[in-house]
Amino acid sequence: MGKRSGVSAVNVVFGWLRQQSKKVKIALGVLLSLILVVFLRFTVKNHSHFFIASELIHAAGIIILIYKLTRQKTCSGLSLKSQEVTAVFLAVRLICSINMEGDIHTVLDFATLVSTLWVIYMIRFKLKASYIKTLDNCHHYYVLVPSAFLAFIINPSTRYSYINRVMWAFCVYSESVSVLPQLRLMQNAQFIEPFTAHYVFALGIARFLACAHWLIQVFETRGRYLWLIGDGYFWLPVSLLAEGVQTFILADFCYYYVKSAMEGQLVLKMPV
Repeated sequence: MGKRSGVSAVNVVFGWLRQQSKKVKIALGVLLSLILVVFLRFTVKNHSHFFIASELIHAAGIIILIYKLTRQKTCSGLSLKSQEVTAVFLAVRLICSINMEGDIHTVLDFATLVSTLWVIYMIRFKLKASYIKTLDNCHHYYVLVPSAFLAFIINPSTRYSYINRVMWAFCVYSESVSVLPQLRLMQNAQFIEPFTAHYVFALGIARFLACAHWLIQVFETRGRYLWLIGDGYFWLPVSLLAEGVQTFILADFCYYYVKSAMEGQLVLKMPV
């Protein structure tokens, strides 16, 4: 009885949300996000935990894909282009991590890269019959070229070489839009299978945690964190904007994901 009442209340809430304008939905989403950021600010003391959690959740999303590919023997609903863009920025970030950090992030990036390459191999060769190429029509250069161009113009000011700074900036920019081919494919298909939806939702949570880290840093330094003296003067504002872009891109999907989960729907239907 209690479960039915809870489901009924959720349906009422989502029914009310559906009736609101897009501006109201965006405002409510921003408000809820800020409340969550404030909660994280006072509960998580070590800020590095945000990035570690983000990388772990991304890895969990890849594990979900591996389960789908190995058990269901199909890659329908998955964007090969999105996986290849992900592999590119992970490979570049791994090189930067080895040169600049060499810590737990390096290990996580390596594991995620290997898993992503395996997913690409399965889609390209083992399960290519189930890959719907016509729906995966967002080309790589729409994502990679602008990211590379922006990285040459705006990159961080550090003690490392110029090429390392450009590569790191490229990772941030390309990661922020790497999910676009996947979202485009899902929009074309309109229906998303459960495991694909779980994977994209994991990406949404991962990006929110990374974005929350930036916002908390800005808050704690009273805005000074945004501006640095030197060549990287615009780096932090632009990188924060990049994180916000991907979080915003995934926010709409996460809304429909949660709505479908609360309503007990196995297949998620995307809005046209």
